[in-house]
Amino acid sequence: MKVFVVSDMEGVSGVVKWAQVKGGDPMYEEARRLYTEEINAAVRGAAAAGATEIVVMDCHGAGGGWNFNSLVPELLDPACEFVVQERWTEYTQLLESGCDAALFVGMHAKAGTPDGVLSHTVSGQAWRELRFNGVAVGETGINAALCGQWGCPVLLVTGDEAVCREARDLLGPGLTTVPVKTGLGRYSARQLPALRAREVIEQGARRALKDPKAVPPYDPGRPCEIEIEFLVPDALVEYRNRRGVEERDAMTLVSRADDWWTAWSQFFF
Repeated sequence: MKVFVVSDMEGVSGVVKWAQVKGGDPMYEEARRLYTEEINAAVRGAAAAGATEIVVMDCHGAGGGWNFNSLVPELLDPACEFVVQERWTEYTQLLESGCDAALFVGMHAKAGTPDGVLSHTVSGQAWRELRFNGVAVGETGINAALCGQWGCPVLLVTGDEAVCREARDLLGPGLTTVPVKTGLGRYSARQLPALRAREVIEQGARRALKDPKAVPPYDPGRPCEIEIEFLVPDALVEYRNRRGVEERDAMTLVSRADDWWTAWSQFFF
């Protein structure tokens, strides 16, 4: 059984401030260890469930040389291998070769979620709303669509209560969710201690992988329209001349194609 562990940093227990997720900040060093150990918990759960190949992909943009490179390699469980990618969503090799399940660790809620800890979508300074065929999604939806493009189901999501709710609404009741904190606002939360958080993540991963068919692969629909609403007009300029992209108004772009991956690639890359 091949398992893809897709991770982000804002949903980790103990992480509630931007300084903890920005590379180079003193608080970041502690947070990246908390992050790595929650991933290890999912890896242990996957191995216990019978996974024969486990690949971890860090999806956290921490800035500079830390972009998608926040894991602490010497702390990673030896049962896995890990990917450092140059750009988010560019690594698809495991999915293309056939992957049985994805586990999402440390996810955060989409932009505008009142009880979402460090909630944002892609860029908190630029993106206001993202929709796939009219359905508002966050980064969990992007990662799920990436996996779903190659028929890989998402079976587990961990993070705060808000992202767990968001993920169930999008992916269905068969999804296993493990909340490790409850947002009290964007920068505050009631949280599980790190050791307890790792314990429940390991249990959740093992439980989720018992039934790989509990959640169907996520497909936003075909054909697919991706709509991005920006916070300010100048944030749109970077994307306006890309192939297949239409400028709906001064704050909104639309990308259309026969499938999600084509619509996303022509806009994002």
